[in-house]
Order: sequence, then C-alpha cells, then structure tokens
Amino acid sequence: METRAIVIEEYGHADQLKESKVTLPELGEHQVLVKVKATSVNPIDWKLREGYLAQMLPWDFPIILGWDVAGEIVEIGSEVKDWQVGQAVFARPETTRFGTYADYTVVDDHLLASKPDGVSFDEVAAVPLAGLTAYQALFTHGELKAGEKVLIHAGAGGVGIYAIQLAKNAGATVITTASKKNHELLKELGADQVIDYHTTDFSEVLEEIDLVFDTLGGAVQKDSFKVLNEAGRLISIVSQPAEEMAQRIAKAESIWLQPDGLQLQAIAELMAAGKVKSIVGQTYPLTADGVKAAHELSATHHAKGKIVLINE
Repeated sequence: METRAIVIEEYGHADQLKESKVTLPELGEHQVLVKVKATSVNPIDWKLREGYLAQMLPWDFPIILGWDVAGEIVEIGSEVKDWQVGQAVFARPETTRFGTYADYTVVDDHLLASKPDGVSFDEVAAVPLAGLTAYQALFTHGELKAGEKVLIHAGAGGVGIYAIQLAKNAGATVITTASKKNHELLKELGADQVIDYHTTDFSEVLEEIDLVFDTLGGAVQKDSFKVLNEAGRLISIVSQPAEEMAQRIAKAESIWLQPDGLQLQAIAELMAAGKVKSIVGQTYPLTADGVKAAHELSATHHAKGKIVLINE
C-alpha cells in the first residue's frame, strides 16, 4: 500500500527531509500494519540522515526515518495469532528503510506490545528505542541486581529518564549526572543522588560503583573506570571501551539495541502500574517542518526527556 511519509532522498542537512508518497512492502504472514498515531525522535534518526551510518546500513533511497511507533493495528498477516485489528500497540520495529515517520508502518508481530490503558499514544511512542536501550543496558548486559549501586550518565536525556526508573524499580541505588535545572525531576523519578556535572567531577566523589551506564563516551567513559569496584561493569551505548581500561573490571562493552516485544511489554506493565512514565519534553507535528525542527532540537543534546512527533 501507499503511505504519506517524511523521507530523505539523499544524505545531508535537515533540509533534506520532505513529504512524499512511498509504497510499503507487502505485509508478511507474521506482520501487522499499524496506523501511526505518534512516533519519536532518537539520535540514530538524524545521524542516519546525515550519512554517518551509510556504511553500516547501505540502503536505497527514499528512506523513511524513525524507529518508534505507537498506533492502531489496521491489518494483520495470515499467520498472526495474538493480535487483532483495532488493538492499540507500540513497538520498536526492525531497522529498515521503511521507518515510522509515516501514516502507516509495518511491524513484525513478535515486536509488538499492548498500549497500557490510561497512557497516551504520545507517552508510549517515546518509549520503545530509549526504554529498550535502558532495559538491555541495565539488565541484559549490565546484570543489575537489587542492592547494587548504578551510575547513569546524562539522566535527563531520552534514555536516562527510563534507566533511572527501571533501575530504581529493580531495587538499585541510583546515582545520575545532570545539570542543576533537572535535579528535582530526576529525584522524582527515583534518583537517590544527582551530581551537577557543571560543578562537580563525579570521579572525585564516587567509589565502589557496581554498574556504570555510559551514554556519553569520551572522557566521561574514561573517568567512569575510576569509580567502579573490581566486580564492576561498564555498559556503553556510545563507543567500545579501551582494552587496557576494560581489563581492570569484570565487564566493559558497547552494545547495540535489539528490538524485543517481550521486554517492551514488561515496560508497558510498569507503566500501567504507575512505576515508569515518559517525560515528553517537546512535541511536533509529523510534517516535514515538524520533523526538521525536532531533529535540530535533538542534535543539540540538550532536549529534556523525549521529543515526540504527533500524527494528527
């Protein structure tokens, strides 16, 4: 079927974003067609638009960006058993050139999660990529357990807000870094200690940390090794830790998100129980101009929480 979408036809600046009609691939037997109510912006979106991922993802144009979706199922594949037309869902679809900045998008049925009652499409659209990244960094790779101390860098960012809440719900002591204006919010979300990175060097005031979740890389990653205990783990979503640093602790690795419907459903249940919430810092319409503005804000690295695109 054909859908309206915001696409790029070559790599470059935000001006490359344009509205177009795109023919989606035929629905597979284990896929559903979702009418998009909302999607959200993640750094991968504008990094891909600028061409940084062209070698890793050598796709044909046009490319529809966006890999978060919240919406309603309008069609199901022949082998889909657990989902029906009309259900409200959200997902982190597979990374293909047919993304979610569109009126309709195709999602594999095993990647879907049910939208919790009482939580808006905007709020769940913010979750999939950022929430799953936090979940997998903390638990799948970081093996965080109750009673441990975790340091989450950039707690007010898109990934950090979920990481704080998930770690707190798991019974960890949560320490995070953020500018002063976000301290109150992060304490409300469950942070036990918030360090103002403008005035305090975290590596001089912390020690015996069990897990560091590195969302920044560079000098912050390097200094993080100073605060970990010998059994400590460092999980990065930015860059592979240097070998000589990694040898000092139990585990140090860089990870890439794996879409996972069951983990997303676990987050949905926490949201339904009021234990995890989205912080939507800014919304824009799902138009070429709206996406352009959203990308420009995201690229400043100073957006609070998530940026959501609403499809009216």
